[in-house]
Parts: sequence; C-alpha cells; structure tokens
Amino acid sequence: MLKKIKYTIFITVLLSVVVTLFVDFYIQNVAEKYIYSSVSKIPKTNVALLLGTAKFIKKGKINYFYKYRIDAAAILYKSGKIKAVLVSGDNATRYYNEPRRMYKDLVKAGIPKDKIYLDFAGFRTLDSIKRATAIFGLKRYVIISQRFHLERAIFLAKANGADAIGFEAKSLDNTVASAKMRAREYLARVKAFLDVYILHTTPKFFGKFEKIPIKENEN
Repeated sequence: MLKKIKYTIFITVLLSVVVTLFVDFYIQNVAEKYIYSSVSKIPKTNVALLLGTAKFIKKGKINYFYKYRIDAAAILYKSGKIKAVLVSGDNATRYYNEPRRMYKDLVKAGIPKDKIYLDFAGFRTLDSIKRATAIFGLKRYVIISQRFHLERAIFLAKANGADAIGFEAKSLDNTVASAKMRAREYLARVKAFLDVYILHTTPKFFGKFEKIPIKENEN
C-alpha cells in the first residue's frame, strides 16, 4: 500500500512539473514576437496599459519593479511612441491604491495629468487586460511591465482578441527578488492558462463604459 501511495505521489508531481513547463513554454512562445525592449523599434501605439504593482516593499524600501515601469511609461511618452497611459492596479483599501500612486509618479515623471487614465479594478492581470477592452475601449495598445509579467499579459490579451504588444521595463536580473518573482510566475501562468481555456474567468468588476477619447488609428 505504501509503495502504491509513493508511486501515485511521484506520478502526480511529475505530471504537475510537465504541465507547468509546457504552459510556461507555450505562453513564452505566444508572446515572444510581440515584446519590444528598444524604444526606437517599438511601433507607435496611442495608449499604453501600465500594469500596477506596489511602490514599496518591506521596511519602506522602493520596489524597483514599480520604479522601472514608471520610467518605461515616461520614456515611451516623451519619445512620442504613446499619447496616453491607462494605469490599472489594485485599489483594495483607502490606504492601498496602486493607480493613484502611479498616477502621481507619472505626473512627476513628465506625463500630463490629462493623458493619464485610471482603472481602479485591476485586481489581477486578467482583470486589467479584459477591462482595457471592455471598459476603456482599447483594442490596440502596448502593455508595460517586466518581461516575465509581459509574456503572461500578452497571452491574456491575445486570448481576449486584443491587438496588443509589450514594452519591456528594466528588470532586476540575477537577484533574489527576480528569482522569487519568476518562481511565482510559473504558478500564475498555469492559472492564466486555466482561466482562458478551462474556467473562462471574468473580471471581479466590470462597471460602466469609459472609452479613452483617443482614436484607435490616430497618428
């Protein structure tokens, strides 16, 4: 009996690893050709979807994933590659408001207030992606985040029928923080895969339509 249990556990773990690696490879493959790291090479896109994250980590230290996303949005705007930014993030409590905080830092970085739009219901990447089209009317846009996150976001966007590309914000390569985020990403990708193909998950909130007043094909 014990031998049978051990065998069952082994097979279960093995299958889990195989599935996880397959999903990781699949999502990378879907997103690869849509990700840009060069400002000069990325096509002009009217609106950028800036995916939220916390500004600070423990003990009040700056979260560089956050800082580099703000920097990337500012670079795209000042280079004329985008005309507006939609900030999507978690607004769970009155004391934790990712979109509002990112809005303030985008203004400090030189993006005009009237070119920044806020999505307060981006509780998950899936919510941010689906709401970008359903609530804000975006069909063609550029997503800003670190590469490990971009791949999953683009996968979700393509599955949602959006013509999305990605701009790679600077990351923290070869650090403990980067390793932790990459490890979490394996599970997040499996969840995203299930959300798209099995669960058909919808955002926690939709709300009223708030189309961003920029023409899709405006140059």
